[in-house]
Amino acid sequence: MNAPVVPVVASARWPESDVDTVTPVTGFVVSTFNPLVAEVAARCLAGHPLAERTAIVLASATGDRTSAEAVAEAVAAGTRVAPLLFFQSNPNAVLGHVAARWGLTGPVVCTSPTGDPMADALACADLLFASGEADAALVITAELADDRGGTDRAHAVLVTARERA
Repeated sequence: MNAPVVPVVASARWPESDVDTVTPVTGFVVSTFNPLVAEVAARCLAGHPLAERTAIVLASATGDRTSAEAVAEAVAAGTRVAPLLFFQSNPNAVLGHVAARWGLTGPVVCTSPTGDPMADALACADLLFASGEADAALVITAELADDRGGTDRAHAVLVTARERA
């Protein structure tokens, strides 16, 4: 899927260096996924004026595997599952945190693409613009490191509808 061409107002990535850190977010435990999303969102939005109806679109091929695995392990062992894990296992939870923190009032969309996550997320944002549901969108991709190594990574862009550019 080719990403639509939309005006980019701001962009941020995580990590920015080998010693980059993610700020913990109260209420999110065990996993780095949700703090990672909040961190890259904050970096992208800081210092930029926001449209009245700014949507949030999150695309992640694997989502928060760490929280899912922690819940599965507790269930398999017959132990109590930490209540916060139920809350944070839905990616809308962190997007609600981001929306509240930054006063974003547009729609919230989460996808699990099979192709390019950024192209998928930008296509979703473009649909929100075409339907008149949003004037801008914070588009985020986030993936946790896998068993083969690597590092957690995230990318955020703040885009606007073409007619607002």
